[in-house]
Amino acid sequence: MSNKKKIIVMSSLVVLLAATAVFNFALANTDSVTSADGVEGVTTANYFTTYRSERTTTRNEELVQLDSVIALYEEGDEKYEAATEMKMEIVAAMEQELVLENMVKSLGFSDAVVSVSVDSDNVNVFINSSELNYDTALSIYNMLKEETEIVAGNIIIMPVHAES
Repeated sequence: MSNKKKIIVMSSLVVLLAATAVFNFALANTDSVTSADGVEGVTTANYFTTYRSERTTTRNEELVQLDSVIALYEEGDEKYEAATEMKMEIVAAMEQELVLENMVKSLGFSDAVVSVSVDSDNVNVFINSSELNYDTALSIYNMLKEETEIVAGNIIIMPVHAES
């Protein structure tokens, strides 16, 4: 691929990334709350929506960057293969997060967010609950362990009380 084509591809990917960021910001529609000391923050009612939105934006940026690397190199090149492998790992993590979130919600929670790390074997679970008792944590843990085969110390379950 000629240098001119590479520059055009990279420029168009950067423009696409910028447009995605602008649309994400415009469409996020998050409510903010100002505390007594004047600090603005996201309301807990939007915690799960905001988390998913930020996660999606970050992953989309990573995928665009990987696509640009893939476009620059020929198939069979070491960098091409590494970028393709990393892209497939991100896609697999996204699919696994969606499945795990639905499984956690099936236990009776109104909302849940699961974050599967691509770089390590960590799984973080945030559930919409005011408290987390032993039985609930154990049922979530057992379900995640069966589905992901992750070591016990790498699963973190956190309650986040958010109004529906």
